[in-house]
Amino acid sequence: MARKKKQEEPEGIPAWLVTFSDLVTLLLTFFVLILSMSSMDKTLLVEINPFDRGLGVINYHGSGRVPQRIKLIVDLVSDPKTAFEQRDRIKDLLFPEDVLPPDIDMSTLDRNLRILQKPEGLAIALTNDLVFKPGSYTLTPSAKQLLSQIVLMLQYTSADTNISGHADNTGRNTAANYPLSGKRAMSVLEYFLSQGLKPERFSISGYGADKPIESNATEYGRAQNRRVEILIKTTQRLGRYV
Repeated sequence: MARKKKQEEPEGIPAWLVTFSDLVTLLLTFFVLILSMSSMDKTLLVEINPFDRGLGVINYHGSGRVPQRIKLIVDLVSDPKTAFEQRDRIKDLLFPEDVLPPDIDMSTLDRNLRILQKPEGLAIALTNDLVFKPGSYTLTPSAKQLLSQIVLMLQYTSADTNISGHADNTGRNTAANYPLSGKRAMSVLEYFLSQGLKPERFSISGYGADKPIESNATEYGRAQNRRVEILIKTTQRLGRYV
């Protein structure tokens, strides 16, 4: 009886090596996926907290060291849950007596400056008595000196910021309050940009008399309603970045 010939193996790469290569490729893909997910989570967290992103570029050593009081302000404002409770401390740190213009004392500042709580974050509200002459949208020299302290803080954050102008409901033509309040907000923005802040983080609004914070029935209330607000958006919506 004839012996069967041994079946010859096909030429080329052995079958076991192909299977092994597939396994290595799958493992490599798995580890790359894990690495990319880890990097994505870190980036997402940084984007959600704009103050952490801003503080990440601060140099605490050498000539570029951030002033201690500015660091304290940023730390306070970065926590929207407790920042409003610390509003008096924020005011004191932001405008210590030695940085005030000669024509503005602490009592005048206290009457004309507020820290307001907003759904998007905190707003620094300065009445027009601090920053503009009646009927004008040109910043006074004293206004620029006050705003320079806000610039110092904004330099160490990357939070989006809205500048809004507001008015009372007096005057023969209250409709004229809308363009005037918008021009005043624009004047503040132009000053910020002249100090090197990036334009893409800012927006402006002119609300006229639509958003009073006090009653317009009294002179005090009307004076408080004529204001500029600088809203620092510390509570960014997650959907903004996704």
